Amino acid sequence: MSEPDALPPLRDVIAKYDLAAKKSLGQNFLLDLNLTGRIARAAGDLTTGSVIEIGPGPGGLTRALLLHGAKEVIVVERDDRCLAALEEIARAYPRRLRIIAGDALATDVAKLGPSPRRIVANLPYNIATPLLIGWLTQATAFQSMTLMFQKEVVERLVAKPRTKDYGRLSVLTQWLSEPRRLFDVPPRAFTPPPKVTSSIVQIMPRPSPAYPARLADLERVTQAAFGQRRKMLRQSLRSLFGEAEAVLTELSIPPTARAEELTVEQFCALARRLEGGVRDRRPG
Repeated sequence: MSEPDALPPLRDVIAKYDLAAKKSLGQNFLLDLNLTGRIARAAGDLTTGSVIEIGPGPGGLTRALLLHGAKEVIVVERDDRCLAALEEIARAYPRRLRIIAGDALATDVAKLGPSPRRIVANLPYNIATPLLIGWLTQATAFQSMTLMFQKEVVERLVAKPRTKDYGRLSVLTQWLSEPRRLFDVPPRAFTPPPKVTSSIVQIMPRPSPAYPARLADLERVTQAAFGQRRKMLRQSLRSLFGEAEAVLTELSIPPTARAEELTVEQFCALARRLEGGVRDRRPG
């Protein structure tokens, strides 16, 4: 398929700059133009504010975002080898592409570009989850996040109670946002092909958390509960509550229940109880 802009085909760009994907950087380049275009369209109207892309590599998704009308795209790229290829794109789209050479884990993306900010990215697999957790804790800075993860990670993000994929990441994500799985991406769409299927998920941050709780307390409760997920809560929560069974009964949670049976709301109730009071509090 021919490229829809005046830039050279991505495979030629990769060859020109010797951009063999590095496993150490979690790189798998997405070259399928149909898929990059589909991701860009899924991100919605990009003509206002800014789009932030992490790990653009040779710029396949970057080009799709610009072609889709993104007013400003800001890319954060750790691999210096990719910068020259990205500069070519910047020249083809004057004043619409900003390139930041740096580590996304050390970059406060919530302060990049004007609002509304949208993150759209094929995330490096080896840092995808830490990146997401960091963004979720400042989720109100973003209008949306349209992200690619390994399929199994997306299944955890959207998992419901009483399913095998439901866990700490499910609770945190659904407490702070509304995640929606969009579509899968097969290994053959990448160079080199990964050994797993990927999925696109769209995460819409909530204006405020779904239920009152403090983040630190919610993390402690979910860590204790899911750290021993095969045990009943009256046992797994003993390290947090001296009288775990009494606390659970007080909150109308069966002491014999296991972690995967609780809703996000129930975990937040436990987090508030851990704080030392029973009245609702906003996150602090």
